[in-house]
Amino acid sequence: AVMHILFRDGHADRDYLARYTDCPAELEAHLQSRGPDWAAEITGLSTDEIEAFAALYGRTERAYIRVGYGFTRSRNGSANLHAVSCLPAVAGKWQYHAGGALYSNGGLYPVDATLIRGLDVMDKGTRLLDQSRIGPILTGDVQDIGGGIGNDSGAAGPPVKALFIQNTNPVMVAPESAKVRKGFLRDDLFVCIQEQFMTETAAMADIVLPATTFLEHDDLYIAGGHTYLQVARRVIEPLGECRSNHDVLCGLAQRFGNNHPGFRMTEWEIIDATLKASGLGDADTVADGRWIDCAKTADEMHFRTGFGHPDGRFRFRPDWSTVGRDSARMPALPDHFAVIDAADDDHPFRLVTAPARNYLNSSFTETPTSQRREGRPTVKLRPEDLDAIGAADGARVRIGNRRASIVLHAEAFDGMQRGVAIVESLWPNAAFEEGLGVNALVSADPGPPLGGAVYHDTAVWVRVA
Repeated sequence: AVMHILFRDGHADRDYLARYTDCPAELEAHLQSRGPDWAAEITGLSTDEIEAFAALYGRTERAYIRVGYGFTRSRNGSANLHAVSCLPAVAGKWQYHAGGALYSNGGLYPVDATLIRGLDVMDKGTRLLDQSRIGPILTGDVQDIGGGIGNDSGAAGPPVKALFIQNTNPVMVAPESAKVRKGFLRDDLFVCIQEQFMTETAAMADIVLPATTFLEHDDLYIAGGHTYLQVARRVIEPLGECRSNHDVLCGLAQRFGNNHPGFRMTEWEIIDATLKASGLGDADTVADGRWIDCAKTADEMHFRTGFGHPDGRFRFRPDWSTVGRDSARMPALPDHFAVIDAADDDHPFRLVTAPARNYLNSSFTETPTSQRREGRPTVKLRPEDLDAIGAADGARVRIGNRRASIVLHAEAFDGMQRGVAIVESLWPNAAFEEGLGVNALVSADPGPPLGGAVYHDTAVWVRVA
C-alpha cells in the first residue's frame, strides 16, 4: 500500500526504477488494487496512518529502514521482508548516503571458512534437518526424517538416535516445546551436550560437558549489524574441566580417526590460517589492531554499481525457487501472503513472543540480575481486552490453543492494537506455574520457502485461570 501511494503521489523515482529494477511497469499495475483501504483491512491500521507514513517516507530523501529479525518469524515473513526491501527500490532511497534498508550485514565479511567448516571435505549428501522442527524430528515425523532439506523424494530416512549439542538450548527455545520434550524423553535417544549452564536441555542429556565462556577461549567475531571483524584472545585459562567447542570437536575427531588439518590446529592457529586465506593478514596483527572494517565502498554499499544479479537489477519479481523448495505458492510480486495463523472466534488473540529487555532467547536467563529485573512471566493485554475477559491487571490467566495452554499473570498495556497478546520471552519452562513455557503454543510449521521458525505467528485464546 505504501508503494501504491509512492507511485500515486509522485514519490516513485522513475529514473532509478528504469535503471536499477526488473519490472517497474508490471509492479505499478499490480499495485493499483492495493491501496491504503486494502491495507487497513488487513493490518488494523487506519488509512490516515498509512497515508501519513507513506508521505513521510516519500518526501524524506535519506530514509532508512532497519528490519528486525522478529519481523520475519511468521509464515509470510519472507514475503513481508521482500516487500519492505522494495520500498527503497521504488523511491530510489538505496542511492543516498544513509538511505536504504538493512536486515543483516552477515554476508559482508570476506572470510574463507574452509578450515572452520570443513568445506573442502563436506559430504553434500549429508542429511540436513531444520532445527526449528526438532520436536517433529525427534517424534518421527516423516516430513522431516526423509531426505532432509532440499530432498523431495518423500522416502523415510532413519530416525535421529543421537544428538551432540553445542550453543543451543532446544528444550526451551524450539517451537512446540511439549513435543520437543517428548522427543528428548525417548529411551533410545542418546544426548550429549556441551554447555556453560545446567539448562533445561542439559538437564535432559545423558552426558554434560562443561564449556568455556568467551573469556576462556580465542575466537573470531563477525556481526549482523556492523561492519567490523574482530579477533579476541582469551583472558583467563579455562576453569576446572571446561574445554572450548573447538577443542572438544578436535578430541572427538581424533577418536573417530578423522585427520582433517583443522582438527589438528588450536583455535589461534585456525583463526590465523583462516585470516591469511581470506587475505586479511595474520591473527596477531588483527588482534593488536582491534578490528578490521570490512565495509565496502559507498557505491557498493548503496548498490550504485548494481544489485547481486547477473543484470545488476533489483528483483520485484524474485525467483523464489532458488531460495527454497516450498516456493510455488510464494507471491510473484510483493503482496500480502495470506498464510498466517489468523485469529478466529475460538482464538481471538494473536501472540507475540518478542525478547524481554534482559533476555535473548535463553541467553541471560541464568543470570540473577536479569531474573530480578524481569520479575515473572506476564502477558501484556490492552485494558479493554482485560475487561472483555473479566480479568484485572495482575490476574492469573490461561493462554492456549490446540497445541497446549499455559498459566501466567496479566499486565495491562496500551502500546498495541486490541486482539494482540505479548509474552516477553524467553522464560525457562520451569518459570511457569505448570512447568510449560510459551513455546509450547508456537507451531513448528516451517515458514516458506526455506523453513525456519514462526515464533510470532500464533493464534490463541486467553481466559481467567
